[in-house]
Amino acid sequence: MKKTIPDAASARAGAWLTVDLDAISANYGLLSRMCASAECAAVIKADAYGLGAERIAPLLEGQGARTFFVAHLDEGIHLRTILPERRIFVLHGFMPGCAATMADHGLLPVLNDLSQVEEWKALCALKGQALPAALQVDSGMSRFGLSEADLENRAQFEGLSLHLIMSHLACADTPDHPANARQRQRFLEMAAFFPRIPRSLSASSGIFLGPEYHFELTRPGAALYGIAPQPGNRSLSPVLGLDARIVQIRTVRAGERVGYGLTWEAQEPTRIATLGLGYADGFFRAQAGEASVWHGSKRLPVIGRVSMDSICIDLNAASESLEPGDVLSVVGPCQDVDALAASGKTIGYEVLTSLGSRFHRFYKQSQRDLQNDSRPAVRAEGADG
Repeated sequence: MKKTIPDAASARAGAWLTVDLDAISANYGLLSRMCASAECAAVIKADAYGLGAERIAPLLEGQGARTFFVAHLDEGIHLRTILPERRIFVLHGFMPGCAATMADHGLLPVLNDLSQVEEWKALCALKGQALPAALQVDSGMSRFGLSEADLENRAQFEGLSLHLIMSHLACADTPDHPANARQRQRFLEMAAFFPRIPRSLSASSGIFLGPEYHFELTRPGAALYGIAPQPGNRSLSPVLGLDARIVQIRTVRAGERVGYGLTWEAQEPTRIATLGLGYADGFFRAQAGEASVWHGSKRLPVIGRVSMDSICIDLNAASESLEPGDVLSVVGPCQDVDALAASGKTIGYEVLTSLGSRFHRFYKQSQRDLQNDSRPAVRAEGADG
């Protein structure tokens, strides 16, 4: 299929990353309906999992999201410029001495230990008002949060305006894991120290464990962006498309080797395409010899080592003769983010957040072309259309 050349930047691109905003909206709608008795917040840390918070945060606000989560203070400061009126929690709280900066930007810290509690209380006393915050308790993951022993002295929490008691599930992506029920019970016991404060236990995978895990607020993140919440669950709409153009094609003879270390040897004459993406773009070295790209319905294996800026592809199975500038699908109808991640023995989360900034990006919504949502004229069978 041919595409017109709308601008020089698109024509220069070696790879295109397509983000389907309608799919993100659909995923938020599905998750909201699943936890209808709870508020459905949105986690957009790490620049909305690598897909662009400046586009995605207003989209989710328009879909009804009123509470947002990021990981770091600077992420919260940036998000405040995008969402001036919404509630923004910072999951890591703040570094020592930075509580005032948090308050100055209208951000809500998630208080994870007693030192953060004390600094936030001191700031509240200085300002003469109880500033809002969340409190995280450790229900069994042993990562963030206060222990049961930390909660015994109730006086140390006086002067706080707690808007949320939260914890995090360690094994929610494994529905039958016994730790899920244990953590839920422990969370109930710890949250009981703070009656009438809204509670939150479930992120993306936890939502799929059922209503008893939803409490008053859920915190979907990766599920918004199409990552499967549990192995084999395909209820979410795919969000990401990644297409790469062929930079060069050559034919090697039987016995010739390819790539750093010369680890791959041709067993027969082989046409090889070089694509302009590599581990600097989130295509990991561990995927060498395991991953594939696609031309239409034809699987084309990655051969040799993955370089910083390039990978090599065996074209012998391609259904037609390809040329430099033609397009192969890296993430699309035949291979979603989770499948690509599995080829590197990792998870879709890591692929999304490692995508880098070198792709030419397109944002699709309701059949309308958004900024830069166009591509050059290419023979693009199997590419995202």
